[in-house]
Amino acid sequence: MTTDAQQTDRDVPVYIDTSKASIARVYDAFLNGKDNYEIDREVFRRVKAVAPEAAQLAYDNRAFLIRATRFIANQTGIKQYLDLGSGLPTAENTHQVAQRIEPDSVVVYVDNDPVVLAHGRALLEENEQTHFIAEDIFEPERILADETVRKHLDFTQPIALFQMGTIHHYDGERAPADIMKTYIDALPSGSIVGISHFLDPLNEYSALARRMEDVFIHSPMGTGVFRTREQIEGMFPGLSMVDPGVTLCAEWWPDGPQIKPLDEVQYCIAGGLGVKP
Repeated sequence: MTTDAQQTDRDVPVYIDTSKASIARVYDAFLNGKDNYEIDREVFRRVKAVAPEAAQLAYDNRAFLIRATRFIANQTGIKQYLDLGSGLPTAENTHQVAQRIEPDSVVVYVDNDPVVLAHGRALLEENEQTHFIAEDIFEPERILADETVRKHLDFTQPIALFQMGTIHHYDGERAPADIMKTYIDALPSGSIVGISHFLDPLNEYSALARRMEDVFIHSPMGTGVFRTREQIEGMFPGLSMVDPGVTLCAEWWPDGPQIKPLDEVQYCIAGGLGVKP
């Protein structure tokens, strides 16, 4: 059964394939959004069956993105962002956070999900400093050569590049670290790279991480790899990490003291920022 706030299959545009879950729409379901379908909610239910607090993964990922953007806008002088895998609009998107602090910040979003594209077109109409391209974020050569990216981002000045909650869904033959190296090699000195990623913490929570991974991979979405901290660190080649490096998303410069214990799933997603020398 669906609620009025969620999409039904009768609402599906003809170009959307609802036989397979969408990464963007599954995250939307995790965040209790309205732009998802039954196939996406099925993934959420399956993950919740092995991790009842599974929605916290998405909330921690979003909160990390917000704090990272706020840090960059407040303290680095960077005013241009390349947000890979932008996902569906929610509260406090990258451009909203950055432009609240630095109104002339420019954000180029990249995604190729049809539902995301529709929202992306709406963003273009409401904000002249925000742009959107429909491309595969795991093909860096195409992204970096894209006409919109080159028109609106100045590659002679530092850029903030985000892969937030995305690259753990990559299932191609190319190594994720190689994808990130291609992006990083193209960035000018002083640029910042932000990554968040499902984590196998190699401790008492590893079994939970692997159960969630198994559910993601064998769900209608078909992707979701939990990597170790060392593997995630390998996606920041040649960068100087902002303290405290790759750490739990919930523990990366939180807005206040952690009063209540973390949920188990919060030990299973990590993030970090790296600066290009």
